[in-house]
Amino acid sequence: MNTITSASSLTSTSPAPAALAPAVHALTEPGGYLMPAPELSALLGVGPADWARFGAHWDALTLDTHMADGGTYRFRRYGQFEVDASTDALTRLPHAPYLQESTINPLNGGVERHFDPLTDEFAADPLLRSLLLAMATLFTAVDGTAAWNIKLHPYRITAGDDQTGQPAPEGRHRDGVTFITSLMINRVNVEGGESAVFTDSGEELLTTTLTGPGDLLLGDDRRTLHSVTPLHPVDTTAPAHRDVLVVAFTAR
Repeated sequence: MNTITSASSLTSTSPAPAALAPAVHALTEPGGYLMPAPELSALLGVGPADWARFGAHWDALTLDTHMADGGTYRFRRYGQFEVDASTDALTRLPHAPYLQESTINPLNGGVERHFDPLTDEFAADPLLRSLLLAMATLFTAVDGTAAWNIKLHPYRITAGDDQTGQPAPEGRHRDGVTFITSLMINRVNVEGGESAVFTDSGEELLTTTLTGPGDLLLGDDRRTLHSVTPLHPVDTTAPAHRDVLVVAFTAR
């Protein structure tokens, strides 16, 4: 296991509680919150150059060969961390297969899925450290838990004239964790990809299309379901993709 330290001028400790108050309130009450890119960038102390550097890691993703629908539209990597929000100790865990129960993921669950690990450059990026610490502080304020397991899923969903991109091929779902987040990294030549959060009874809490690098959608996975609509290319003669980072926090 590797404890991640920061040698950057980016924020390396958790943000002040006041900055997180709107998100804490929204996650405590209805269970979902949209943090626009300017709000997250200010929280982390980052700018366009930081997002551009971080987004370049998505060019190193590899094909997901475990899609039960036969699709070849998803590229990804996978890794885990643990964090103690009381001390800002962030530790990268050894690489392991990813497993979801089939009751949670009826499309791809029930089997161990072996994905390529996060690159060392991605795992050590100072923006990632700042992001994970900020989210840990937020979720601790909501839930009261300081120790978290973190699963990271950087995704690139491609779309073309011959194949629709499916960010959430399982439809409206939950992930079987405590909190689930989706961070927009980049959209290139695509339309669609509308995200929605629902209560268990089907009430729509919010609907949004994540557009700019840093738009962040957060949800209490115990009390909500979420979905994302399919992607289509705007120009079918040019490459088209949607890059996001899905981060799942599970209380330990």
